[in-house]
Amino acid sequence: MKNTKAKSKKPAALIILLAIIIAIAAYFVHDYVGSPGKEVMINIESGMSTGDIYTALKKNGVIDSKRLFAFFARNDAKDFKAGNHTLHKNMGYKAACEELKRIVAAEDDISVTIPEGYNIREMAELMEEKGIKSADDFIKAANGKYDYDFLPPVKDGYLEGYLFPETYTLSPKMETREIVDMMLREFDSVFTDEDKARAEELGMTTHEIITLASIIEKEAAVPDERELVSSVFHNRLHSDEYPYLQSCATVQYVLPEIKEVLSDEDIKIDSPYNTYKYKGLPPGPIASPGRACIEAALYPAKTNYYFFVSNGDGTQTFSETYDEHLQSGINR
Repeated sequence: MKNTKAKSKKPAALIILLAIIIAIAAYFVHDYVGSPGKEVMINIESGMSTGDIYTALKKNGVIDSKRLFAFFARNDAKDFKAGNHTLHKNMGYKAACEELKRIVAAEDDISVTIPEGYNIREMAELMEEKGIKSADDFIKAANGKYDYDFLPPVKDGYLEGYLFPETYTLSPKMETREIVDMMLREFDSVFTDEDKARAEELGMTTHEIITLASIIEKEAAVPDERELVSSVFHNRLHSDEYPYLQSCATVQYVLPEIKEVLSDEDIKIDSPYNTYKYKGLPPGPIASPGRACIEAALYPAKTNYYFFVSNGDGTQTFSETYDEHLQSGINR
């Protein structure tokens, strides 16, 4: 009889244990998934600690347990983004953490578009115009030291060409250096290992490709002509007869203000950026090229063109010989 009673108690004990396990599992699943309720907006400020974030979430009814939040946030907290996050009451710890990792705009964030072909000076003026940073602060930050393997040796203006033109969400609270670094990271993501390999195939460095791309950006107003403009410069870089790039854009870069037409005196300026006076590429980029012009520099059209002249409507007429070039200038 004693053995029979012991056996009859085992199923009951197992049922109770199973019920406890299910209850505990349900509790944790609820905390993991949650039961989303009313929508709430919570502003996470840059530099907030995990404890401060927990306080904000608890105050708005998003979560309850500090210990559970610490558990779910242990790997995610480093990726939490500042800004206005849309959450829900009782949404669950995991869901809350996922939302906090999403990039959002803060109340005082400003969307700034850096146009393709802007140089650092123009970017600095735009930052000041948008109320982000003063032009002087931006230029000072752009002369700082940054640790990227694609950058040339540090000197004034050495980041020219590498602050990638894109639309950025910026805050006046950001350090100027953070903004510059953000733009460098964007360049690093855009200029790929495949691009570096292609540059090597051409016998060129990354710096030379970006320098050439910046000239193409300033010279080619029509997208369909980028590869043709690139072909002219590539052909000249390998020519004994026409070793000068003779790009007006490189001369404009060293002038105090942009001119519609360069004078004879302008093209005699003694500057390494004067490609009428010095052979080959200038020392560095004259602006920040967009992705399309970088590709044009890497993959020029196959032509025998050595000249082009503006038609006055943004398009160019391309020529193989100097006589054809002169005739194109007369006929335009």
